[in-house]
Parts: sequence; C-alpha cells; structure tokens
Amino acid sequence: MKKCVIWGGKGLAKMVRPILERDGYKVLAIFDSDPAVQSPFSDIPISGGWKEFLQQRPRLGDECGFVAAIGANGKDRCDISQKLSKSGLHPINVIHETAYVSATASFGEGILVMPMAVICETTRLGAYCLLNTNSSVDHGCSIGDGFHAMPGATIAGEIIVGDYVSIGSNATVLPRLRIGNGATIGAGAVVTKDVSANCVMVGNPARMMTKRDPEAGG
Repeated sequence: MKKCVIWGGKGLAKMVRPILERDGYKVLAIFDSDPAVQSPFSDIPISGGWKEFLQQRPRLGDECGFVAAIGANGKDRCDISQKLSKSGLHPINVIHETAYVSATASFGEGILVMPMAVICETTRLGAYCLLNTNSSVDHGCSIGDGFHAMPGATIAGEIIVGDYVSIGSNATVLPRLRIGNGATIGAGAVVTKDVSANCVMVGNPARMMTKRDPEAGG
C-alpha cells in the first residue's frame, strides 16, 4: 500500500481521505500548524506543525506522498507544499472519480479536484490548485498556481487567471477576462470585466470592495 500524509486537519481533509484510499494510499499522519485544530478522524490524531513533522520525517520513508488540504489560502497551500517537497515527500494529484478532466487539459503537481468538478478542453492549471465540489473551468483557460474555485464556481472559457486567486461559491467569471494575482471573487459575484491584482470583488456585476495587502497574508 502507498503511504501519504495530509497537511491540514479541517474539512478538506475529510474530502481528500476517501479519494486517497480509493487510489490505494494509507494516510500515516495529519499535520496542522494550528494547535487548536482537532483531527477530523478518530483513528488519526493531529501530529502538530512543522517541528513535529521534522521529528517524524524519518519514519515516513522515501516513498511517502503528501496532500496539502488547505482550502482558504492558495499561497499557504503552495508554500507548505514546496516545503514538503523539499523534505523529500512527493505531491499527489487528488481527483475524485466523478470529476471530469479533459484529456487535452494539463495541470501542475498537487492539484485537488473534488466531486463533480470540471476541467474542460485545452485548459492549463498551475500547481496546487483546488477545484471544489461542482466547480467548473471551461475551455482554453490559463490558471496560475494556488488557484481555488469554491463549490459551484463557474469560470467561463478563455480566461487568464493569475496565482493565488480565489473564486467564491456560485460566483461566475464571464469569458475572455483577466484576473490578476491574489484577487478574490466573492460568493455569488458575476465578473464582467478584468480584475486587477489583489482586488476583492463582490456583487452583480462585480465591483471592487477593497484591495488586499499581498504582504499581509490570510
């Protein structure tokens, strides 16, 4: 049986574990930097953060994979994934059996594609992207690293999306637009024009509510 660990002990871990087990993986441990997080599983306790991971790294062996089950912050998902890769673990692509991924689509390492999500023809996704339940990315899109489509989000065709972009639940991005790095599209918003980097957009049609400080994190 293949071995893996999950980084992140919240709801997304519940989603990825059965997919991993279907694909023949045994989850050895769950790590989370937040000491307040409790394990979502009765049989696998939270093992702590980075210090505890380094202590346990030797027992995991050379063939162990990992999944960064971090939903809210794409940059955090990318950052911890890169650290885990440098430690010698390998990223796992987690794709639910009900998802549709076109044979002409391409994607980077460590993507998470949840139930009924769709990646259409000739679309390209970067590393450590998360497509949550029933989200869709249509044809010819170019998506950066650390992208997050929340449940029900719809990204129409031929859209260019930067790194660490988050599209809220049931939001819609209309065709042939550009979404800048670090932008956040609020739940239910309808994006009808290009979005600048780090903008938070809400409403229908979407308008800028605020602009995030990319150095502030969160």
